[in-house]
Amino acid sequence: MTQTNITWIEGSVVENEVHMTIVELSHASRTPQDLIMSWVSEGVLSPTGSSPQDWRFSGESLRRAKTAAHLTHDLELNTPGVALALDLLDEIAQLRARIQIRS
Repeated sequence: MTQTNITWIEGSVVENEVHMTIVELSHASRTPQDLIMSWVSEGVLSPTGSSPQDWRFSGESLRRAKTAAHLTHDLELNTPGVALALDLLDEIAQLRARIQIRS
């Protein structure tokens, strides 16, 4: 007789309609708030709101913040380097989408 092991994985889908504060984004992305503020200054993240207390970040911002955190930690990129890398990754994604449309 064989034994079957079942593993359950739970997760959450964060949609763009979700709006997080800088504190929530910091916790969700495991990134210090001062680094998030520098990413906003460099254009990596674009929150709504006029001041850090009023900023709200979308689910897309969470995805970008997590990618930015990996680039910062794994590749030791500074903030301008992270901004450039994310712009290039976005451009690659857009080009791939165009190629798929034409295929």
